[in-house]
Amino acid sequence: MRISVAADERVGVAEQLVVELDRRGLETLVHGALSDIERNDWAWASAAAARDVIEGRADQAIVCCWTGTGASIAANKVAGIRAALCGDAVTAAGARKWNDANVLALSLRSTSSAVLTEILDAWFSGEASTDPDDRANIAHLSKIERGH
Repeated sequence: MRISVAADERVGVAEQLVVELDRRGLETLVHGALSDIERNDWAWASAAAARDVIEGRADQAIVCCWTGTGASIAANKVAGIRAALCGDAVTAAGARKWNDANVLALSLRSTSSAVLTEILDAWFSGEASTDPDDRANIAHLSKIERGH
């Protein structure tokens, strides 16, 4: 699996995230401060990671900024992205199950090493719900994006 990763700073768990994904056998594409050649601002970096998902270069993305809020907002501006800001494993599991989230947003300020591992465990073990009501919500999101 290929994961696009973006961070606007190399603080907190930013670098550990890439190491942890590699440890799990996942290939990473890096953006922002994690890249030596890209602009590191959260809006640019997070949008680049989200575009990797939509354009098929990555299966999922993880975007990070100080609070995670800006990164999630920027990623969600890319049509087809469902980015979820997750501060714990329960939220990450729910985002994958009920929201079919394809981008995980993290706070570099408040995500500890231990919590990062728990969030990633929940995120990568989760799958989208097949419940008709849950699928109807996801389909409705696509209609909203198209202005319907």
